[in-house]
Amino acid sequence: MLVATDRGRLLAIDYGERRIGLAISDPTGTIASPAGVIVRRAGKRPPIAEIMRRAEALEARGFVMGLPLDGNGDETPRTTEVRSIAVELTRRTGHPVELVDERYTTAIALRRIREMGGSTRGRKGDVDALAATVLLQHALQLGG
Repeated sequence: MLVATDRGRLLAIDYGERRIGLAISDPTGTIASPAGVIVRRAGKRPPIAEIMRRAEALEARGFVMGLPLDGNGDETPRTTEVRSIAVELTRRTGHPVELVDERYTTAIALRRIREMGGSTRGRKGDVDALAATVLLQHALQLGG
């Protein structure tokens, strides 16, 4: 498991079909914060270069990527896509990528927004960034 104190900041990636939620850890690996969203364009290649630009701007030294499994924990076609993007990110950046089960991150993010009295209407990007934050916080807790 990646530990931020050993590697620096970690960038979490919640890789969705339409949007990619991002979150970044603090340098000590204690706190995860939303770091925006990348909108995917239909029919276009995965935006690996944009992920790399964001990682560099945020001074990330490693990645935590959500692994999209089905409800039973089995692999899906998107799981294969995420695995190949993880390999490509490592190849291009030299930074490690940790794959973490993301099955419940969006549901947790939606629940947290509702618990704070917020609305999710028209805020899909915010939800995706919060889902990445939930994913990263979980990974940091597992590693610490």
